[in-house]
Amino acid sequence: MTDFPGAPSGPSTGSRLRVLAAMSGGVDSAVAAARAAEAGHEVTGVHLALSSNPQSFRTGARGCCTLEDSRDARRAADVIGIPFYVWDLAERFREDVIDDFVAEYAAGRTPNPCLRCNEKIKFAALLDKAVALGFDAVCTGHYARIVDLPGGGRELHRAVDPAKDQSYVLGVLDAEQLAHSLFPLGDTTKEEIRVEAERRGLAVAKKPDSHDICFIADGDTQKFLAQHLGTAAGDIVDADGTKLGEHDGAYGFTIGQRKGLRIGRPAADGKPRYVLDISPVTNTVTVGPAEGLDVLGLTAIRPRWCGAAPVGEGRYTAQLRAHGEEVPVTAEAAGGELRVRLERPVRGIAPGQAVVLYDGTRVVGSATISATERRDTAKI
Repeated sequence: MTDFPGAPSGPSTGSRLRVLAAMSGGVDSAVAAARAAEAGHEVTGVHLALSSNPQSFRTGARGCCTLEDSRDARRAADVIGIPFYVWDLAERFREDVIDDFVAEYAAGRTPNPCLRCNEKIKFAALLDKAVALGFDAVCTGHYARIVDLPGGGRELHRAVDPAKDQSYVLGVLDAEQLAHSLFPLGDTTKEEIRVEAERRGLAVAKKPDSHDICFIADGDTQKFLAQHLGTAAGDIVDADGTKLGEHDGAYGFTIGQRKGLRIGRPAADGKPRYVLDISPVTNTVTVGPAEGLDVLGLTAIRPRWCGAAPVGEGRYTAQLRAHGEEVPVTAEAAGGELRVRLERPVRGIAPGQAVVLYDGTRVVGSATISATERRDTAKI
């Protein structure tokens, strides 16, 4: 295997690598590609066409992968002075990300499509193709750091900018994928990246960041799911099973949701009610008080480790949402599962979400939550 750069946050000038830079058309990936080229690597830019029928333009900060984004990526590659290609991965993206997203909601779970895209597209389909074509590494604009260990191997760490850290959605990467990954932006703040982009003459310097789910450009997840799953009337009930209202599809709700419940009668105590459970089998949505959302423990499946799997029970911190805070936990991997005890309750954690374990700033690994334990010890 080719020797990889020793700098913890991106390419170094030591070894000259053949690098495939994934360029979304945004400022982060453009600067990442520019830094890799400036470090002396042989860089080729590639834009992933992930939509079969891309829109011509973005709507503000919503969506991505439009024709406008492709053109922005090409212009950035021209300024950097690197070859540029567009690769059509729309069918793979539909199968591995969009279809998975719909199926998870249909099953009453809450998926993270960005995490799935990193696992299945950017660091599987793209990386596999890159390696097959003779590239040494894939470079992206993610905010995270890679630390090369003196004795060999690599570790994934949080970015220095906590507001932009994206290590949570990279927790699915295994040791082999990390060996072929470059994240040049991990030691930089977003403000510094925009200043650098302007200095480099990149037209995307002030382009808004993409938000929400990239394949739902208007941000209306419920409408998107209704188009794919249709309507299916069901009941909204309280914890005792008393019917409080009706819905058009259980998939339109998420654990912890408060607004849009369409409950006719107020709670006896006058307090707001939240979604506590979603049952696709009975097409029932259960609501109750906020205290019913307190999670004390969880079980997660399909663990993926950013290195060697941990042995025995250990103390870590866990992040349970893409922009959530860290929580002290005790965790143990056994029998293909990860069992986690939270040192303090956390509200609104749902099956389908990812739990990512950290040891300090180091990412230990990730797993998909399959069940949660509430205060009453009921598994949801």
